Amino acid sequence: MRTKKFYIQLFSIHGLIRANNLELGRNADTGGQVIYVLELAKALGKHPDVKKVDLFTRLIREKTVSPQYSQPIESVDKKVRIVRIQCGGTKYIRKELLWPHLDEFVDKTLKFVKDEGDIPDIVHGHYPDAGYVANELASFWGIPFVYTAHSLGRVKMHDLSEKGFSVERMNKQFQIDYRIKIEENIISQADLIITSTQQEINSQYKLYQASNSAHFCVLPPGIDTYRFFPFYDEYPPDEMDEKIQIKQAQFYMQKDLERFLSNPEKPLILALSRPDQRKNISGLITAYGTDQELKAIANLAIFAGIRKDISTMDDNEREVLTELLLMMDKYDLYGKLAIPKRHDVEYEVPELYRIAARTQGVFVNPSFKENFGLTLIEAAASGLPIVAANDGGPREIVQNCSNGILVDVSQPEEISGAIKKILVNQELWRTYSQNGIKGVYDNYVWEAHCAKYLAQLNEFPIESKPRASSFKGSKAIGNRFTRIKKLFITDIDDTFIGDDAALSQLLDVLEKNHSWLGFGVATGRHLDSTCEVIKKYNIPDPDLIISSVGTEIYYGSEQMPDNGWKRHISAQWEMNRIKEVLSKLDFLELQEPEAQREFKLSYYMDDFPDTLPEIHHALTQNRLRYNLIFSSGCFLDILPFRASKGKAIRYLSYKWNIPLRNILTAGDSDNDQDMLRGDMLGVIVGNYSKELEKLRGLKNVYFAQAYYAAGILEGFEHYCFLG
Repeated sequence: MRTKKFYIQLFSIHGLIRANNLELGRNADTGGQVIYVLELAKALGKHPDVKKVDLFTRLIREKTVSPQYSQPIESVDKKVRIVRIQCGGTKYIRKELLWPHLDEFVDKTLKFVKDEGDIPDIVHGHYPDAGYVANELASFWGIPFVYTAHSLGRVKMHDLSEKGFSVERMNKQFQIDYRIKIEENIISQADLIITSTQQEINSQYKLYQASNSAHFCVLPPGIDTYRFFPFYDEYPPDEMDEKIQIKQAQFYMQKDLERFLSNPEKPLILALSRPDQRKNISGLITAYGTDQELKAIANLAIFAGIRKDISTMDDNEREVLTELLLMMDKYDLYGKLAIPKRHDVEYEVPELYRIAARTQGVFVNPSFKENFGLTLIEAAASGLPIVAANDGGPREIVQNCSNGILVDVSQPEEISGAIKKILVNQELWRTYSQNGIKGVYDNYVWEAHCAKYLAQLNEFPIESKPRASSFKGSKAIGNRFTRIKKLFITDIDDTFIGDDAALSQLLDVLEKNHSWLGFGVATGRHLDSTCEVIKKYNIPDPDLIISSVGTEIYYGSEQMPDNGWKRHISAQWEMNRIKEVLSKLDFLELQEPEAQREFKLSYYMDDFPDTLPEIHHALTQNRLRYNLIFSSGCFLDILPFRASKGKAIRYLSYKWNIPLRNILTAGDSDNDQDMLRGDMLGVIVGNYSKELEKLRGLKNVYFAQAYYAAGILEGFEHYCFLG
């Protein structure tokens, strides 16, 4: 039986989310998922078994959006916060373009958690970008990973194909192949996948190979019944401020509708969605505009997101809204169709449903594809009957609530026929209205959602299931890096090894101080070669390995790769061009294939005075960015300009929040040079190469008298590193 309360981290990366006044419909990133995630966070925060909930999103700072989106931490209530992490600059970026910046988000989240000193019990990603981030973090900490897709790339790919999109266009606009690849990995790694309907599992996830072994749980979202209450209940009890806000919302929404409608007392057909082609707003207007009887008995109100100037909006939104206005003119709907430019989510949207219900109107969701349909249960809770697609979420909602009619939304006459059937039959309208209210309370309240959610979490083992990117003892590694106060990183050959007796003594020191002192190696060797040496000398698995002259970082006994470092050093790395340019220099000989790595080109070269300048000239003349390391008079390594042992250590210092002054490094040769100087504490063992003599006299560089591991121990004593 679990006694510890949960600390839950939710992830929704796009950034346009805040505690109040949600800008739903602003763009493609601000749909129902924003409400879902925020209300889930609030509901979980109210549960007695939850200690804390943090909703992580991207920090955005630009003039076109509210300054609230640049607030690093926003308190939602006593146990719930929105935490904003900066990545990829500060300007808003639509989610399809965020992929290159997600490893930066991971690194900064790790730093945030170490600063706070509180590791979560569960991470839950929403959408594939957040799923990637949550999966990476779960691997670091060895904790369960929960995923909610909201939409899936293979389904989107199918829909776009039907619209005539080529795969090339899909990849250019939506990076669809990359998204699907990430989704396959997420599905295979998730400890739990939460869906809103069974249809998602049967018809959508089945398109993914990894779904065969996935653990699914159908758990529809809840609804805030405090905001979405029946139209005949005027205000929440005993909340004067709320009453005032609701009265104001009612007044202004009514006034806004009256600006458009000649006879506002008629039943109101209400639609509420983002301006997106998939939402099929044009299908609803066609259904209404071509049915003379329907136009005579009812008005139509469409709230298609929030807009100021249509001409400045993204292509998709601009096309939809322009089409809406043209259809209004085509069917001469002036005085019958209301298309307000804005609506407040907190108070005005709930009041819209109630206004429509008081006119004995109907809510229509004409969307072609709807995984769930949050607006449908909002309407149901308000007592407003619904018309929607006979598919997916709407089908399951109507099965549970018996509160409306399902139709083929591609057929305008079916939409108009269903609307008329409800409007002209008062008994049917009343039945659907009452059924909807009861159905929501029976099936769609957050309290029940959270109880089932936490029951699922309680079934998890103490550690999450093994995943491809995790490693044995991953929980220990995750906890370890949040506890490490100091870090010792050493070169292997002729520094760490060379004197077996001194090595044994040094290993004893590391073991005695293991609780707070981290241990890593930094070497020119590739990973497999490094592991062979570690095994040969019976060295315990390091906390980290920096291999291939600083181009690769791995953690723990199973060598979990640091993807953030790979992403960081890949900038402007043109390996093939460098190789082509250097192939023209006959004094260079490529080393064996096993010495070459994704971010390292290695050559043999005789040491002559003019060879290095000639290499630099050839590369800079071709405007190539690189880092050149020449060591032992014959080994030449060409790396990305951001890569080296020293730069890798500085990256780790930032990522894990270990001050450079708390990191001691040890080396013996020229390729150790940049990790020995600077703010770190450098130790050069007594058997050093002559190239390092130039570092003598520098601050924080100590030349030991003793050789090999004995020299390292001498450095520990010199710096009083062990306290």
